[in-house]
Amino acid sequence: MKTALKSIVRDPSLAPEGKLKIDWVQAHMPVLNRIREEFERDQPFKGLRVAISLHLEAKTAYLAKVVQAGGAEVVITGSNPLSTQDDVCAALVEDGIAVFAKYNPDPQEYKDLMVKTLETKPDLIIDDGGDLVSILHSERQDLLAQVRGGAEETTTGILRLKAMEKDGSLKFPMVAVNDAYCKYLFDNRYGTGQSVWDGINRTTNLVVAGKTVVVNGYGWCGKGVAMRAKGLGANVVVTEVDAIRAVEAYMDGFAVMSMADAAKVGDFFVTVTGNRDVIRGAHIANMKDGAILSNAGHFDVEVNLVELAELSVSKRVVRRNIEEYVLKDGRKIYVLAEGRLVNLAAGDGHPAEIMDMTFALQAAALRYVNENYEKIGSQVINVPYELDERVARTKLESLGIGIDALSDEQKAYLESWTAH
Repeated sequence: MKTALKSIVRDPSLAPEGKLKIDWVQAHMPVLNRIREEFERDQPFKGLRVAISLHLEAKTAYLAKVVQAGGAEVVITGSNPLSTQDDVCAALVEDGIAVFAKYNPDPQEYKDLMVKTLETKPDLIIDDGGDLVSILHSERQDLLAQVRGGAEETTTGILRLKAMEKDGSLKFPMVAVNDAYCKYLFDNRYGTGQSVWDGINRTTNLVVAGKTVVVNGYGWCGKGVAMRAKGLGANVVVTEVDAIRAVEAYMDGFAVMSMADAAKVGDFFVTVTGNRDVIRGAHIANMKDGAILSNAGHFDVEVNLVELAELSVSKRVVRRNIEEYVLKDGRKIYVLAEGRLVNLAAGDGHPAEIMDMTFALQAAALRYVNENYEKIGSQVINVPYELDERVARTKLESLGIGIDALSDEQKAYLESWTAH
């Protein structure tokens, strides 16, 4: 039997507000509800402890409750200091889940809360950006032996995991949930596309129509951000380092430029690359007065805030989640949510119906790795297609949509090279 854990949250009295949020998303997550029914019946995590590091808001909270319904003792922390919602944390504690998270802790406390989560000695993990895995392998190798494996949520995290796998550092299996069809086709494209503009619009209260939006990066997230910007009436410019994606953006109807050229024309900038220094001081020096910078990549390194500060004579908060930098020539540059994920730090993240599919994949992947970790070994694996396809079928069922199936004759035709 695991030892009972004492949570660290900001205000336990906020639990009723958090419960209302969780109840709302639960009512809009039919796929995850189906998974919960199976977990309650099968108890796949009975006697195990599961550590979760994700953006700690209502949809994540419901995923934690679904894993708990599968018999696990769940401990959870945030994956971004500005996306944690204190009322949701309090509600989870009332439901018997150990929480180590607060909204906007200082950097050291944020790290300490993540370490405390790992010190509970989890058997399985769900990670976001590879933070838990990184700490385990670099600073707390004494805790590695207990871990059977886990699942990773993001593009950034998978890049880190594959680098670890390549140099032989990875010590347990991880499922690349982000690379599943039902993750990147819907979560990355439609989820990021909508939630980024939810965050920008509620924070700035400015019109988008007629303005120039520069989207840095045209992966699945960038595609969604550009598509929704176009729908809001913006003139969209895409910057890329990948020639194939640049051609794709051009054929999708967007202007394609170097960042040096795009910096001169943009009104809104959204970085979605997973890389650092996408917007640098040299770019900022050529921006319009009033340009608005935001980031939708995992870490707050895409906009180089150090170089922006060096170009500035003053900085102040002019509105919640908006910092104004005054440059030496008097131009003003605005940064949203401290350069952190604008859709979560300045919004509520992806819509519940989108995260329903992603978190159903997380739950299914966690069960899969628990049942197969010895066979998989220390590597990064994709979500098995049958799990991916099952999530899509369950989603269709929840929408009342039926689709066709191949006949035996059609299957035989597709499998034969002589049939015609």
